Amino acid sequence: MNNVVFREKMEARTVQFAVDTLAFLRTVPYDVATKVIAFQLGKSASSIGANYHEANRAISRDDFAHKISISLKEANESVYWFKVAKGVLGETSQLQGLLHEATNFAIFSKAFFPP
Repeated sequence: MNNVVFREKMEARTVQFAVDTLAFLRTVPYDVATKVIAFQLGKSASSIGANYHEANRAISRDDFAHKISISLKEANESVYWFKVAKGVLGETSQLQGLLHEATNFAIFSKAFFPP
C-alpha cells in the first residue's frame, strides 16, 4: 500500500471513529458524571482525525510532526476517557470496540515518534 492510499484509509478510519464515538455518546444516559465524560470524549475522539487530516496537509516536516503529536495526545486522552466511561457505565461490546480503536490510533501515532 502506498502512502497516499494509506493516508486516505486512515483519514476515513478516523472520521468513522469520530462518528461512531459521537453515536455512542448519544446512547449514554445523561447525568452529571456522564456529561463530563461525553464532553471530554467527544472532543478528544473527534480531534484525532482532525489533526491527522491537518498533518497530511502540513506545510513543513515540523508542522507535520506537530499535528501528528497532537493526534497522538488526543488518542491517548480518548483511551483514558473510554476507560472512565467503562468504569461508570460498565463494559459493553460497543464501548470495548471504541476503546480498542482508540488504543490502535495511539499505537499508530507512536510510529512517527519512536522511543
